[in-house]
Amino acid sequence: MGLFLLWFFFGIGILIQAVYLLVIFGKSAFYPGNRPHSIPDREEGVTILICAHNEYSNLKTLIPKLFEQDYPTFDVMIVNDRSSDRTKRLLEKMMEAYPKLRSVTVKYTPPHVTAKKYALTLGIKVAKHDVILLTDADCLPESSLWIRKMTEPIRNQKKTFAVGYSGYEQKPGFLNNWIQFETLLTALYYMSFGLWKRPFMAIGRNLCYRKSFFMEVKAFKKLWHIEGGDDDLFVNLYTTGKNTAIVLDPEANTISKPKETRKEYLIQKKRHLNAGKYYDGADKRKIGLFSLSHAFFWIFGIGLLIYLGLSQSWEHFSIVFGIILLRSLLVTLIFKAAEKKIQGTKPPKHIWMLDFLYLGYFWILGTISYQAKDIQWK
Repeated sequence: MGLFLLWFFFGIGILIQAVYLLVIFGKSAFYPGNRPHSIPDREEGVTILICAHNEYSNLKTLIPKLFEQDYPTFDVMIVNDRSSDRTKRLLEKMMEAYPKLRSVTVKYTPPHVTAKKYALTLGIKVAKHDVILLTDADCLPESSLWIRKMTEPIRNQKKTFAVGYSGYEQKPGFLNNWIQFETLLTALYYMSFGLWKRPFMAIGRNLCYRKSFFMEVKAFKKLWHIEGGDDDLFVNLYTTGKNTAIVLDPEANTISKPKETRKEYLIQKKRHLNAGKYYDGADKRKIGLFSLSHAFFWIFGIGLLIYLGLSQSWEHFSIVFGIILLRSLLVTLIFKAAEKKIQGTKPPKHIWMLDFLYLGYFWILGTISYQAKDIQWK
């Protein structure tokens, strides 16, 4: 009976993993590219919106880069959220140099709302244009066509949301390699399901939607009490297969500075994973089914190897070992293809090993994050 259960759950893991890797993730990995549209480009005005709390050094680099964008009608709105560094002085100086730069200051956050959502709502309310393009202060556009490509579905295809990708700078070391892997896996989730017309999340580092829609649904009316979720939970509530476009193009990406210590990274991921418990039930299953089948594959696969090795059933041992090797090869190929398609850079190293380590990451850190009560933005 024990051997039957090992084979049974291992088989379930294989089948579900094959569907995710080949069918769902394959949608992103082998995406043919955005089809050119015959309609003329409608160059509607765009407001780039950034919430910044003590981001002096990052804004000093970011603001000049934003004004190198190849797009005729846009402005930049910086929400200075309770900063105690030199952010205010920097913005005053840069607004003299860049007439299209504007700022609004948040001096305090009301007790019944969360800081990031309050700052973002204030910025959107005073935004000049209806098309809002969001990013963070520590991000940089990957090309001068970022505005044009990220906003194209909103301006020309009558979409309400455009969901883009934001990666992290590649640096030496295991932590950075892990960050590259986990970021790519997350992108495979939300981009692949989005391409299958089942969008359920996005990241605020590269997200576009209309101000008019934001005001129509009364901003974060259902989310004020939740720390975080101004991006993925807002998208989770309101995106559909008809009103959302996935922008899969390296020239539409942004790139961020990665965390450089395990402590900083764990704090960041705990905040991100905590938001997942507020997802719609069907959307929780999209991630949960992959993670559960991933656990089944590794736990019961290793269990079979131990059982068959002890019983010296080498023929069956070879079959199980071969299946594990085959899936590891498939994971590596899918991730390499996805990295090239999404970001156009080198994939993480030792993908097969990182895939195995993801087993502990998701179930341990995910459980801690789910139960966490001390989630903060800044």
